[in-house]
Amino acid sequence: MRFLFTILSIVYIAGIFLFADSSVVSDLSSFNPYSLLHIPLYGILTFLLVCSFIPMTQLRNNPIDLPRLSCLPHETLFLFHWGSESVLDEMRPAQWSVKTTTWGSLFHRGQLPNYLITRFLVVGLIALIVAITDEIHQAYVPGRDASLTDVLLDFVGITLVLFFVIYLFRKRQSLKTQLTQ
Repeated sequence: MRFLFTILSIVYIAGIFLFADSSVVSDLSSFNPYSLLHIPLYGILTFLLVCSFIPMTQLRNNPIDLPRLSCLPHETLFLFHWGSESVLDEMRPAQWSVKTTTWGSLFHRGQLPNYLITRFLVVGLIALIVAITDEIHQAYVPGRDASLTDVLLDFVGITLVLFFVIYLFRKRQSLKTQLTQ
């Protein structure tokens, strides 16, 4: 299944570059005055990349390897935490419990294994590189121009999809944890 999503991602990226000088783009520009179609365009690309980088079995069936997580040193608990007043509340064999008041807990280690966080970041980076490369490519296409606004809109689409997928993954994992207690 990952192979299929990898092929779809490659075809989708090729389509982005091939349609850059197409008449379809100029026809759609009247319906897209603020270039807002960049948000779903790169959101779809990000979703395809997530499906090609993360095994479907990880997204559907496999629980987190909790004994392995409970053996980690305290310093590795927070990978991307940029908040204040996060305190390790208690360590139970079934889960980590953390009190937090910021969005930094989205990447909390107790809900997402380190390798998944890395894969999500790689997916976002690949999609962002494609967005920047597409804008550089458009600078050389007659009738098109490169725009920093388009890259920012692409980044918004990438970020929204990554946050949504991570949120769904964490929600599913917390439900599994609650059911096993």
